[in-house]
Amino acid sequence: MSRILMIGAGGVATVAAFKIAQNTDVFTEFIIASRRKEKCDKLVDDMVERMGLSVENKEEKEGHTHYVLGTKPLPLSVTTAQVDADDVEQLKVLFNHFKPELVVNLALPYQDLTIMDACLACGCNYLDTANYEPKDEAHFEYSWQWAYKERFEQAGLCAILGCGFDPGVSGIYTAYAAKHHFDEITQLDIVDCNAGNHHKAFATNFNPEINIREITQKGLYYKDGEWIETEPLSVHKPLTYPNIGPRESYLMHHEELESLVKNYPTIKQARFWMTFGQQYLNYLDVIQNLGMSRIDEIEYEAPLADGSGKTARVKIVPLQFLKAVLPNPQDLGQNYDGETSIGCRIKGMKDGKERTYYVYNNCSHQAAFEETGMQGVSYTTGVPAMIGAMMFVKGLWKKSGVWNVEEFDPDPFMEQLNKHGLPWVEVFDGDLEL
Repeated sequence: MSRILMIGAGGVATVAAFKIAQNTDVFTEFIIASRRKEKCDKLVDDMVERMGLSVENKEEKEGHTHYVLGTKPLPLSVTTAQVDADDVEQLKVLFNHFKPELVVNLALPYQDLTIMDACLACGCNYLDTANYEPKDEAHFEYSWQWAYKERFEQAGLCAILGCGFDPGVSGIYTAYAAKHHFDEITQLDIVDCNAGNHHKAFATNFNPEINIREITQKGLYYKDGEWIETEPLSVHKPLTYPNIGPRESYLMHHEELESLVKNYPTIKQARFWMTFGQQYLNYLDVIQNLGMSRIDEIEYEAPLADGSGKTARVKIVPLQFLKAVLPNPQDLGQNYDGETSIGCRIKGMKDGKERTYYVYNNCSHQAAFEETGMQGVSYTTGVPAMIGAMMFVKGLWKKSGVWNVEEFDPDPFMEQLNKHGLPWVEVFDGDLEL
């Protein structure tokens, strides 16, 4: 028996839910909670329709909806619930009611610490896909979550950080390379290409607020023991991606570099690269120049919605308003074609000789949509979240404290990637272009 509670009902959570329902030999009880319970219920409806499942039982009880779905090899118990993940007390009530073995946090990175606090208070283990970021500052690093290490150790609880693709699979790829192919790693470049086309003038592939905050930050990379800062998107070069070809790739700050250089101290240089189309960058430039990427509150006179003609002074955050008018990333999948290509390009030493290694996955947006109704970016994050939960439930990744994914054995995780839609390819001693 395993009881998993997932917080979130967006694109990534939808993919994770589909994958959990495909693995009922591992997962038996599944609770989905979000700020809006109706999103959780819709997610269940989508699973039933797209996967062709039967609803063997459905009942309302204590504000929750409980389903028994006819999944194979065993039925899956699913419950939907409402919770405000910013509110520790609400989270504690929820956790104490359901007593999950593992809480899978697929909400916003702003909420990592409140969820971790509630896990500690209620004796729940924890897993997420992105590190903490304060709402009032576009800045992310692991220090806030690493500070919980001793408390989780003392409580005998496990917290698994960054179990998406990047961060997540990128760290597991690195751990796998270090275990099997290198005596020491000296250079790491994580490369992330989305060569898909959603046929929208401007849209982001995950939460627009988080996406734009991330991209407009200054770049950051590691070299010879120091962190070097660059102006946003100022360092770029074309890189060639398998089955895609050359795409302009931009150096960015990404959180997994912080943990990887700590856990692999032989690394002398670590960088993260991501592709962007010129149209996307043009729109982003306009958004910034118009002040729509601001995360501070502004006040303005707005008409009341009651039609009275009266006005009131209201406060809005421009970036949050922009998020409300941009396309919902969950709705991009149907017309999304092309594919993603994400991997690690690694240089180091093996048996006294220098070698290079490139390990990557290409994911089709259309294949992801046909299976889950979501596009490839959600798919590449949701599948690893499920596999991380599987690693925990099976007892393969389970030790007290706070850990990044590369601190666990990568082999069983890599095996599951091949089984659940994210097969990987290795290239030895090729040109890394870096």
